[in-house]
Amino acid sequence: MSAERKERIQELIEEKGEIRLRELNELFPGLSTMTLRRDLDALEKEGLVIRTHGGAVSVKRLAVKGGEENPYEIRAQENKDAKLAIAQKVLHLVEEGRSLYFDSGSTIMSLAEILPNERFSVLTSGLNIALEIQKRSLPTVMTVGGLINRNTLSASGPAAIKLLESVNIDLAFMAASGFSVDRGFTVANVYESELKKAVVKEAREVIVLIDSSKIDKNLPFTYATLAEIDAIACEKPLPPEVEAAVREANVNIY
Repeated sequence: MSAERKERIQELIEEKGEIRLRELNELFPGLSTMTLRRDLDALEKEGLVIRTHGGAVSVKRLAVKGGEENPYEIRAQENKDAKLAIAQKVLHLVEEGRSLYFDSGSTIMSLAEILPNERFSVLTSGLNIALEIQKRSLPTVMTVGGLINRNTLSASGPAAIKLLESVNIDLAFMAASGFSVDRGFTVANVYESELKKAVVKEAREVIVLIDSSKIDKNLPFTYATLAEIDAIACEKPLPPEVEAAVREANVNIY
């Protein structure tokens, strides 16, 4: 690959955290997709990026503290408008009398911040989410307890999973750090993955809230496939091939 093009692609990935092949096709219309794939492969061999399905992710983004996600304070500032738009799409599902599960993560926090002051119960793995919801006088809030992940401000582990056995979950709002049709919904931490699996199994209805920047991005641990969820909410229309797979799995789209 040309040194100038290599530098430009690397700059884009460092600036955005990731890049997709379709974006590169638009930026370099004179080059074939195969050439651009080879460019990303070359950057990966140099240890600058990690290839994903349909693109590449900055090593710096995935390598924070041995493979964990970026600290919450950083992620909370990313794609804020998109996260709020997603939260507004599913807010009507929060009804009085329902037993809800709120996953950890900045997208779920966007939903917590706009919740009405009504009588419903919330179980959450997000410590900051529990603190946000308890500002209201009517909801009942409980945390799962367990080992605290400083990067996600979430609790997980055997104690958290044990608690789920004694709690009924009507509706679970879940987050994911990545999603692809072939790998499903993925996260970076194995303990959080196990907790999310348990929630998906226990909940009567599961809705995944995910912004478009995480589509076609894979992290190490899959906690659910399309066949295991009921709905997905995104701020933008899903890519055609992803939408086709979602509809084929009879998953609702918000």
